[in-house]
Amino acid sequence: MTDQQRVKGQRPPPTAGMRHVALFVSDFKAACFFYIELLGMAIEWQPDEDNIFLCSGNDNVALHNKPDNVNLDPAFQQLDHIGFILDTPEQVDQWYSFLLANDIRMLSEPRTHRDGARSFYCKDPVGTVVQMIYHPPISTG
Repeated sequence: MTDQQRVKGQRPPPTAGMRHVALFVSDFKAACFFYIELLGMAIEWQPDEDNIFLCSGNDNVALHNKPDNVNLDPAFQQLDHIGFILDTPEQVDQWYSFLLANDIRMLSEPRTHRDGARSFYCKDPVGTVVQMIYHPPISTG
């Protein structure tokens, strides 16, 4: 950290951990078989034939059938984004304000999803997409 890097404002309560990962997959059926049948994850929600959200009780994995504009060559990353779980919907807004005040690049504003989750997306300084999310099945609040 340089002398010019200083935290602005008060940091919200800590996250409940990085317990959400979203992956682009080139073989959607094989990936579903691995995570559901072999690892025993439960289907939480499948909004369409190209996306499925799985839960182990502690963790959440989203599988996204690879869109045409995503290169899954092994030389490129297959990760869609990582997610940090927050305990309350209010913490989503607190983290948004805090990270915005600290000049973090935002990709979206906080919004409430159909399943009751609330989240926003930003990018870390090296370009990884990060989701800050209140997700009722695995949030503790």
